[in-house]
Amino acid sequence: MMVRLFDSQNNNRGGYNVGGTYYYEGSDVHFEWTNQHSCGNENNHCELIIQYHCDSTIRDGSTTGTIPHNPGLCQDYNCVTDLKYGMHENFDYYQNCRHRERNMGLFIADRNLRGTTARFTRQNNNGNRHAYECPEERDYYPYWEPTPWKDIVIMTNDTRRCPYYQQESQNVKSRFSCIVPSPYFQYNRECRGGNRYIIPITREECEAVTWNFERDASRTKCINAITVDPTRDNTTQILSGVWAEYPSHDIAAPDCFESPWSRDNHLGNGIGGFPNTYNWTMPNLEHEFCVFRMRYNISTSEYDAWSPGRNWTELNSARPNRPTNVPVWEQVGLNETLGRARGYEFEQNPVVDIFGTPNLPLRLAINTNQFGRTFQDRSHTFASRPRPEDLEDAVIHNVQVRGKRGNIVQVYPGVEYDFAPNRLQLATNDYIHFQWTGSNTNPNNNDGQGRRGTDRHNAVMLHEPRYPERPAQDPLLREQVFGKWGLSYPQHLDNTTFLGLSREDTDSLALLTSTQFRGEMSELDDAGTYFDLGPKKVTSVGTYHYMCTRNNNFSNRSQKGKLVVSAQSVQYRSIGLNGGNLTMPSRSTMVHVPRGAFGQLHNLRVESWPTRDCQQLLESLGSSILSDGTTASDCLALYPEGRLTVNGAKMRLSMSLKENQAASSIRVYQTTASSASSWSEVTVTSVENNIVTFESQQGGLYVAKEDPNFIVIGSIVAACLIAVIILVGALVYFKRYPGKISSMRRSIGRNYTYLRRSMQSRV
Repeated sequence: MMVRLFDSQNNNRGGYNVGGTYYYEGSDVHFEWTNQHSCGNENNHCELIIQYHCDSTIRDGSTTGTIPHNPGLCQDYNCVTDLKYGMHENFDYYQNCRHRERNMGLFIADRNLRGTTARFTRQNNNGNRHAYECPEERDYYPYWEPTPWKDIVIMTNDTRRCPYYQQESQNVKSRFSCIVPSPYFQYNRECRGGNRYIIPITREECEAVTWNFERDASRTKCINAITVDPTRDNTTQILSGVWAEYPSHDIAAPDCFESPWSRDNHLGNGIGGFPNTYNWTMPNLEHEFCVFRMRYNISTSEYDAWSPGRNWTELNSARPNRPTNVPVWEQVGLNETLGRARGYEFEQNPVVDIFGTPNLPLRLAINTNQFGRTFQDRSHTFASRPRPEDLEDAVIHNVQVRGKRGNIVQVYPGVEYDFAPNRLQLATNDYIHFQWTGSNTNPNNNDGQGRRGTDRHNAVMLHEPRYPERPAQDPLLREQVFGKWGLSYPQHLDNTTFLGLSREDTDSLALLTSTQFRGEMSELDDAGTYFDLGPKKVTSVGTYHYMCTRNNNFSNRSQKGKLVVSAQSVQYRSIGLNGGNLTMPSRSTMVHVPRGAFGQLHNLRVESWPTRDCQQLLESLGSSILSDGTTASDCLALYPEGRLTVNGAKMRLSMSLKENQAASSIRVYQTTASSASSWSEVTVTSVENNIVTFESQQGGLYVAKEDPNFIVIGSIVAACLIAVIILVGALVYFKRYPGKISSMRRSIGRNYTYLRRSMQSRV
């Protein structure tokens, strides 16, 4: 995969067998990764960029060979249509890169770049080809020429650059490029014997260059013409470049936030030993041939490529194979003369004199090709499809399998089998889409169960716990637990349900019967390599642990997953210094974090209970908020709890109210879910369309109530208004009918006598 389609920079190891999947529009797509050289800490500068690309010519191919550059080696002399070879970018894209002038302002250290086009970069100084990928575009972002890749998210150590990244993304900003007229290609073939031309990368150079050539009638002689002879009949041509605009992709700017922390080496796992993750909501692509790409750029702290006022011309003025002008000596407190003399220069494997004694030199293991480097990984092809009508408003979670057959040594730097996501929280009435791919072409000596060289997967709920579970850390997740991580036997499903799915669906997950009709299935050998259960509604609350029965031995353990199903809706998002929004599917519940409100990256989780369940939730917590009445809204929980914002900044939150709720009586209160006995009021900013919006600095549990004091005061005011109306009406009436006053006096007198007698003790 790496050599034939792209340059991964991982020594041509890793990669997984081919297999395509599809995702419905609006479903959650889960990404996870590890960073071998760390990210999100002070050890280096780091950016992570996830992108996608869709085109009808994209394909995985059926060979491990690289697609040729010579069309004569492809079927029908057309490599773009030769389905034998895998292809992401197309031939024209690479052809333009191959002849386009490279950016001379880029830092090349002391590398000897063996060409002047975009094929040659500090990381790819020999101009090696990996399918039709453009090396310069791979190594730099944002790229200044048109690219088919669309941005999903950018993660960076320095979020001050987020506005720049988002504004410069081709998602929202057009690109310009020089178009060379087609006769010029012919001129190069016939008159120069090849394709030795350079396409400029600036407008001035593109429009200023004019190519004139003259060809005699026999087409055997070509002459570069200095002037044009208008008397000659079509034998002299003026060929000039056209500076053309390529429109933006016309989609939303990419998400941008802090790079999540990962450890140096140790495969670069994140906090807690888990891979870092990102969830993307699949847009309306409606395309059958798409591919993901993730790039990981690192730069060492010795070279600060983003310092303001950096003189790029001076930086790149050093001759090849000579030390560059990165002022390393300044970082160790030496002047330039002394620093260079003692070896404090940014060059290949420098020898430094740290003691000022030439007899004690130390050679540093510095590779100027790798100090500042871009790694990359790509997916196999996938499809994006519109939702069926019966799933129009459904929340869909995709659960797949990642990894490779074999033990950790055999699959490195890939990983062993696991469900992805390994842990997932969802709500009742959400849909879960189990889908995965297998293979028949694994190395035969790789560890694993079943037929050699094959991999297969299934999903079966684990046996019930054999010892008591610890109480849930989160008091809002008090559901029944099904199965146990540490067990190896599946649960018998005679009287137990998995996620509330039908028996037919649980059978299919276990025996792959939706895609397989009979066969030897004890180790799933006769099953097909691809499995798709389709989206299924989750109807049963609880915490479910499940396993793959085939891949659960002690050489490549353990393929297990966990699903937490609750009655409330749940959404996740990582938000940091750049701010952002987290919106629930109902659109009425939302958390807005202004830019600069967070001082660090927070992995937010929002849970929402509808009004009918909110009251029961508070009662189960023994909440004091119910002591003087009922709630007037949904319940909203924001995690992590406690203070989240910095410098007095506030988040803006919103949630639904009961129907026909009086806006002026609404008050919103906040507490921590772990101690729902102490509540504090937060500032309400608006009540519109049955949605209350308020501000807070805290994570925790929120609920709205009608102000009881307002209700009492309102009742008194209403009674007074009624009394005034009656009094005014009486005055008008008796003024009009004065005789009625005497009659009313006599009636009152009689009633008073009757009342006095009824209160006496005798009849």
